[in-house]
Amino acid sequence: MKAVLFDLDGTLIDTAADFIRILQNMCREKGCEVVDAALIRTQVSEGARAMVKLVYPELEVDDPVFLAHRQRFLDIYGADIAVDTDLFAGMYPLLEDLEQHQIPWGIVTNKPRWLSEALLKALNLTERCAVLVCPEDVKHTKPDPEPMYLAAKHLKIDAKQIIYVGDHPRDIDAGRNAQMYTILAAYGYLPLQHKDDLNAWHADDIVHNVTELHHAINTLVGIERDAKI
Repeated sequence: MKAVLFDLDGTLIDTAADFIRILQNMCREKGCEVVDAALIRTQVSEGARAMVKLVYPELEVDDPVFLAHRQRFLDIYGADIAVDTDLFAGMYPLLEDLEQHQIPWGIVTNKPRWLSEALLKALNLTERCAVLVCPEDVKHTKPDPEPMYLAAKHLKIDAKQIIYVGDHPRDIDAGRNAQMYTILAAYGYLPLQHKDDLNAWHADDIVHNVTELHHAINTLVGIERDAKI
């Protein structure tokens, strides 16, 4: 394997705390019961619509009022995108290992580009990330393999020689559809309807924390370790 691609939210970066803060504040403003943080985490990978729906379950997602709340949610998030957000614990050493061995890493996400770029900038990852593929870059998003092939093209590496790490079935499906080696990040924001049978995702590997991920990637890219990770 010659490169590693990550999904963004729930795989590379732990963004949930900021979403939880914003959504719970929206609940308080509305005067309704505050949505449980654990439930919000399960909806992060489903996108802004699913998260805002937790606060406004009575509204249809195409209702102009709902769309206004969704846009306000995105605006608040975009204005303060990394208050409580950071890479998952142990991810910095993993990225440093890849960089030291000249193994490029990048991101394929369904997160809008303006938010993805702002997040990478806030965490000083912009220059380190070899490729960023967002929904605006393709006609078909994950689970379609188009974004995976586009990332491979930018990296100038055969998709079969790339590892893709994600925390949602569409991530694994997209990687498999592109014949990449897929790793399920079981430490991420697993959707409720899919979290009880991880084997059904048909990933090539399952890891339960970043330490396991680091070991798995090192083995696949041929990095030997003299010391413990």
